[in-house]
Amino acid sequence: MQDNSRSWTLVGLAIALFGLPAIVAIYNWQVSTPTDTTIAVREIAILALTAFLLWIVVKREQLPLSSIGLAFDRPGKSLVRGLVLAIIVFAALLAILAVYGQLGIKYGEGAKIAPSLIATLLTVIRAGISEEVFYRGFAIERLQSLGGSKWVAAAVSLLLFAGFHYRQGLAGMFIALAVGAIITAYYLWKRDLLATITAHFLVDFTPNVLLPLLGAGD
Repeated sequence: MQDNSRSWTLVGLAIALFGLPAIVAIYNWQVSTPTDTTIAVREIAILALTAFLLWIVVKREQLPLSSIGLAFDRPGKSLVRGLVLAIIVFAALLAILAVYGQLGIKYGEGAKIAPSLIATLLTVIRAGISEEVFYRGFAIERLQSLGGSKWVAAAVSLLLFAGFHYRQGLAGMFIALAVGAIITAYYLWKRDLLATITAHFLVDFTPNVLLPLLGAGD
């Protein structure tokens, strides 16, 4: 790896591992009462940072997006894989929530991502795209290229991904760790970022947007 390319890779890793929590921390510091507008500004800022990271890959590292697992040559296959992966994740979530119920652990009751479904939809779209590009595609691939071990790379990105969900408490962090572990294992197996983006989106979209639209829980 050339020195200039390596420097940009380190910049990219800083963005991938710490950029999203930095934006969220600044947002939480500045905004006491979230509104659809402030949430939209936050989400667009994160998406812009994601686009900048992809620009680093293509223009500064001079690598194809496939170097972070993002390819569009067989999108149908990736989407189907993502759907299957989402089903697996949902099964794991139901099992965890069942255990939580037996232990009397409360999680997510009455919690909303955003005041309106439109802002919630933007948030779950951003989460599916940005968190997978950051914590799965770029972080794993570049940490592995720098350190040589895909297991260390996966562990570092997974732990930071789970830690980013600290505002959800220990129960939320454990769920993020479990879900992240499943998605990470799949990514290490297939290196298909479009599939993990699809799965991540569906896992967030179904309970937070689809079910409310269908009147579930009303």
